Order: sequence, then C-alpha cells, then structure tokens
Amino acid sequence: MSERTKIAWTDSTWNPVRGCTKVSPGCANCYAEAFAERFRGVPGHPFENGFDFRLVPEKLDEPLRWKKPRMVFVCSMGDLFHEEVPEDYIKAVFDVMAKAHWHVFQVLTKRSPRLLEMSDRVQWAPNIWMGVSVESQPYVSRIKHLAQVPSAIRFISVEPLLGSLPDLQLSAIDWVIVGGESGSRARPMELSWAQSIRDQCVHAGVPFFLKQLGGRQRKHSGEEAVLDGQTWVELPAPTSNARYTFPLARADA
Repeated sequence: MSERTKIAWTDSTWNPVRGCTKVSPGCANCYAEAFAERFRGVPGHPFENGFDFRLVPEKLDEPLRWKKPRMVFVCSMGDLFHEEVPEDYIKAVFDVMAKAHWHVFQVLTKRSPRLLEMSDRVQWAPNIWMGVSVESQPYVSRIKHLAQVPSAIRFISVEPLLGSLPDLQLSAIDWVIVGGESGSRARPMELSWAQSIRDQCVHAGVPFFLKQLGGRQRKHSGEEAVLDGQTWVELPAPTSNARYTFPLARADA
C-alpha cells in the first residue's frame, strides 16, 4: 500500500530519501522534521533516527507495485536534490518514475541550483511534474532555475508564504500552490499576499491552488481554504503542456 497522505494536492507520498537540512527561512518550522523527530529512538520505526538524512533504496521500486494510477508526491520527508544524495541515486529515482508511467509524480525542491545542474542528466518522462519552493522574495531565483528545466509540468509551492511576492515570473509555470504556515509557532501570512498571487495567476492563466491560510487559530487552518468567498483548488489541465498526456484522475487508494 502507498503512504496515504492528507496533503490536499496529491494522493500518495513516496520517500526513497528521508531527512533533510535547513537551507532557507521556509525550513524553520519544518512539518516533516517535527513529525520525524517524534519517533526518534523508536526501534524499527521508519524514523527511528529522527530527521537524520538517509537514503532508503528498498523503497525505490515501490511505485511500480502500485497498479492504480495516482498522484505521488516524491520525497515529502526530504529533498531529492539534497547535496548528499548521489547523482546516480537521483537518476535511479527518475528512471523509476519513467517506468511507472501510469502515475503522476510531483517532485519539489528548494535546491534549484542542483536541479538545474542535473536537468540534462536525468530522464524527463511526461508524467513528471517538477516544482520549487519559494517562500519569500529573496528566493524567486528558484523560479528562474525551474523555468530552464524540461519538465512537462512546472509548478511553484509558495508555502509557507512569508512575504509579499508582487511580480512572479509565471510565463514558464503551469501551476502555483499557496499556503500559510500553521501550528503553534506559525508565522503570520497577510491575506493580501495570497490575494496578489491569486490575481497574478488569474491574469497569467495559471491554475491556482490555495492549500490553507494557516495561523495558530483553528478557524484559519485546514487542507483547503477560502479566499474572497471562493475555494481555489485548481490543477493543471492535461493540455497545459503538449508533452503531457496523462489523464488527470485522483486515486481512491
């Protein structure tokens, strides 16, 4: 069985890499680290070593055993382009994604320079969506790196949104996800920041997905959120890129 997930924009998670290290302010209150550290020292648990970085080669062929098509978030508990992941291992992950052509794979990284460096050394199958995290203005350069990658679908995850992003370059982008930070240490997200990104997406014709408004108060949290009276849960259309032909269908299991 897959690792089921409550993440609103995917069906399952696949973690051939576990653990990570912080690279920018968006990492400060990492949900994956908080989850993993709860199980540090529990014998036999997948996170017995907490959020320490490690490869999990026994998980490499897992998606090949899932017969029903689904959207798969790759390395939800780490970063495939972490500097400690060997190049051959990254290539092996891409090879599995290409072989498991009946799934959609969503890869997300904060390490866009390494992504760009390796972009001509991996197999870009049409069922691979590539994304970068951009939490605030100092990190918009990640979008420029992503724009040069030959992925069928390119997306931006603006979560947690920590500042205004008034001039996003969306010409090469197929999807934008926005989310505020939640939890006891949540940093505030101004509603106008999310509204600005929504408006930019509407103007550019880019699907917009609002995951959550965030905040410490429960009324502001949740897997989906309403912005100006509307729930925004748009996904890229199959025709948004000529190379992408996989029929979008959410998996039940």
